[in-house]
Amino acid sequence: MTLRVYVLRLMTQRTLAAALILMAILQILDLLDVTTDVLDRGLGLSGLLHYAFLRLPSLFRQIAPLSVLVGVIFSFLQLARDNAVVAMRAAGVSLLQIILMGAPVGGAVAALDLAVIEYASPHAQRALDTWWAATAPASEQPKLKSRPFRVGADVVVARQGDKSGNRLDDIQIFRRDANGQLSERIVASSAVYTDGAWRLQKPTVNRVTEAAVTTTTPNQLMWRNDLDPKEVRTLFAPNQPLTARDARRALSGGPAEKPQAYYLTQLHRAIAEPIGALVMLLLASPVAFANFRSGSGVKLTGASIGAGLLYLVCDGMMTAFAETGALPSLLGAWFAPVVFSAGALTALLYLEV
Repeated sequence: MTLRVYVLRLMTQRTLAAALILMAILQILDLLDVTTDVLDRGLGLSGLLHYAFLRLPSLFRQIAPLSVLVGVIFSFLQLARDNAVVAMRAAGVSLLQIILMGAPVGGAVAALDLAVIEYASPHAQRALDTWWAATAPASEQPKLKSRPFRVGADVVVARQGDKSGNRLDDIQIFRRDANGQLSERIVASSAVYTDGAWRLQKPTVNRVTEAAVTTTTPNQLMWRNDLDPKEVRTLFAPNQPLTARDARRALSGGPAEKPQAYYLTQLHRAIAEPIGALVMLLLASPVAFANFRSGSGVKLTGASIGAGLLYLVCDGMMTAFAETGALPSLLGAWFAPVVFSAGALTALLYLEV
């Protein structure tokens, strides 16, 4: 067995174990909150298992970077305890080479996290919302409320008419001119999706000009836009899963209900979030210098864990600021990965000397 294979296998085993343990802890805590509701609905053990299965992608997103941090820390502690790092460095193997041996682990977790963010998590969340709403008793059925959103240049306030998303009720459409001023207001009792467009039933159209406001009441009016029933279901879902594709569509004139800064930040986060696994790899690497005789092992381990937790806090705060427009989206999404990676590399160079 080569040195590279040994280090890679050790990090893989430790990271996988950390991921399973962290996932189990979060799953147990999550089930403690919903077990009573699931059993009250008469879903039994199969319902609990179904719920737990659909929650797995969301839970993995939460533990992915931490599993790398914990797994790599325990791997380096094992190597340091066996004096393997000292032997490798005496043989001319640099710490950078040791880190690169474990880089495939961080890369694999980052790639899996990206796949979960873009595919598994949105599908699982939609399936969970649909199942949870379908199994709720009549007294707990969610009430359909009106929500504001944008479609292209139109600002819309409407209520989802049915679960399929093919009908909107109590719809109001506000159209604006090139200067952003209100030019037209359309009110209709309902809108039905037919042949790629929305048929407004008995609409009232108020056209606004500088001279006057004119009102017409045609029997029907076709409202043509890029909004389709699938996007209606997503807009009115209690937990809206957002992918990079959804963010790009919202920025290019598709349906949206949040500020442009939010979608631009999410577009950056689609890549920045998985990169967190590689950042954690760097933050855990100083543990390789641990010397248990001098007591530096505890200090370096504590520093790596603290840096990893601080990274998660800072990353979340900067992302939240960027989503509200308080910071540029690029800065908010990438601040923590860039700054903490630079800090980790600086610490490694300092320890290497």
